[in-house]
Amino acid sequence: MEHRREQPYLMSFGTGGLYINESVAIARLHVADRDWESTMIDAQERGAFPVRKASSARRSIREIVNRLKHLSSDELVLLIEGERSEQAALLWLAACRAYRFIAEFAVEVLSDRFLSLRTALTYDDFDGFLSAKEEWSPKLATLSISTRAKLRAVLFRLMRDAEILSRDNRILGAMLSPRVLTVIEAGNADELRYFPGAERQAGRKG
Repeated sequence: MEHRREQPYLMSFGTGGLYINESVAIARLHVADRDWESTMIDAQERGAFPVRKASSARRSIREIVNRLKHLSSDELVLLIEGERSEQAALLWLAACRAYRFIAEFAVEVLSDRFLSLRTALTYDDFDGFLSAKEEWSPKLATLSISTRAKLRAVLFRLMRDAEILSRDNRILGAMLSPRVLTVIEAGNADELRYFPGAERQAGRKG
C-alpha cells in the first residue's frame, strides 16, 4: 500500500453510509467491459436510488459508482451474490480503496487499536487523526468545521454499517467469510489490514 502515499486525500465521502442495497442494485446494472459512466446513467434513469430530489439521487449514485469501480470483476460478482455481511465487507473494502484517508484510518487507528486491545473509539480519535494528516496535506487544514463534522459522522456510520464498529463505538474484530478472504488475498493480501483482526483470522502475522 506504499503507492497510497502519493495519492491525494480526496474527502468527497461525506454522504450516506455504505449504501448496501443501492450498491448491489447498481452493480447488477453493470456489464463487464462496460464503462461506469454508462452504468451511472442507467442507474439514474431506472431510479436505482429512490429519493425525491433528482440532484440528491445523482450525487449518491455518483458516490456509489466511485466506490464500486474499485472492485474487481470477481469482487463485484460476490457483491451481487453474497450474504449481507459479505456485501458490507466488500463495500468497506471499496471505500478504503477509493479514499486514502479512510484506508489509513482503518490501518493506523482501527487495526492498531484493536490489536492493542484499546477498542473504544471516540470523535476525538478522528479529530486527532485528521490533525496529524494535515501536516502531510495542507489542503486538509482548509476543511471547515462543518465539513469536518460531516465527514466524521459519515465515517462512523460507514464503520457501523461495515460491522467493524459497534453502536456504542467499540472496534469489533472482523469475521470475514472464506469467500471474502479469498478474493482479497487474490488481489492484495495487505488489504486485510483494513479489517481489524483479519490478518490473524487469515493466519498471517501482523
